[in-house]
Amino acid sequence: ALGLVLLTGVAGLTSFGQAAFVGVGAYTSAWLTTALHVSPWLTLFAGLALAIVVALVLGLVTLRMSGHYLPLATIAWALSLYYTMGNMEFLGKYDGILGIPALEIAGVSLAGARSLYVLIWAIALAAGVGIVRLLDSRTGRAIRALASGATMPEAMGISTFRHKLLAFVLAAILASVSGWLFAHLQRTVNPSPFSLAKGIEYLFMAVLGGVGHVWGAFTGSAV
Repeated sequence: ALGLVLLTGVAGLTSFGQAAFVGVGAYTSAWLTTALHVSPWLTLFAGLALAIVVALVLGLVTLRMSGHYLPLATIAWALSLYYTMGNMEFLGKYDGILGIPALEIAGVSLAGARSLYVLIWAIALAAGVGIVRLLDSRTGRAIRALASGATMPEAMGISTFRHKLLAFVLAAILASVSGWLFAHLQRTVNPSPFSLAKGIEYLFMAVLGGVGHVWGAFTGSAV
């Protein structure tokens, strides 16, 4: 939801595909920890790297669109990623991946929801503060200018496409971290939580809390 506040509320780019990036982070960690026995803390960075690559590819293809074509394009690639996750044999197809290990900090297991609670809030609050600071910077002011159209920012020497792509990638990064946490909380993943319907639900969360305000993501999610 925080990523959609940045992408939709601030930059003015409507996306229904945020849940697909959550799936990228979740499936990356799930597969690496179960198939290759990689540390979950390392899989976080692997998921981020994959999410950035996927976001760059999709952004380069779709972010030049405007009007209703952009939301339609996000629906198309969200469905594509969803069905890809559900049809890959090594990802368990629609049954998903079971037996994902719990996170550990200094030998202390975070196997339960209560144990993971503090880590989730620490990451969420750090992300919120980071977005606030970003929007107060020169780059953030350029991103905020995107919502009013391309003419004024371009006249001031701002590359609107580059800043659209930046907002898109940052939203994907936040979603990937969310997916990583989700995978190690649930200890199992399947395609259902990463469907188009979930992407729409995340957008509703952002809108409900106040899509133009960073802390509205927290309010909308809670409601």
